[in-house]
Amino acid sequence: MELSDLMNMLKNPQAIQAKAEELRRKTATIRATGQAGGGMVKIILSGEMELLECVIAPEVIDPAEPSFLGDLVRAAHNDAAAKVQDAIRQQLSDEMGGMGALPGFGGVSPFGGGASFGAC
Repeated sequence: MELSDLMNMLKNPQAIQAKAEELRRKTATIRATGQAGGGMVKIILSGEMELLECVIAPEVIDPAEPSFLGDLVRAAHNDAAAKVQDAIRQQLSDEMGGMGALPGFGGVSPFGGGASFGAC
């Protein structure tokens, strides 16, 4: 995207809205898998940070140490969330044509969700 394209979009709010909707649709198609415990726990997240799948190997389920399993699930989720964020940043960078990251978005998706990465 050239700077002139961006300036033209700013003059046309409908174009901005259409572009945002297109980016939301593309973001929704993102899938990322996070792992922990050498692959014993796997989490799949969508680009909207929705938990799609959680696979836990039976051998890591220890009733005597439930917090260990919680730690593995949290680590796998954080791994997947970081991959989703990287994919979103790459998508934005591609859409912006190398103009760089949009200020203010940091590591958070500009497409809603307000995901929390600390706990399950």
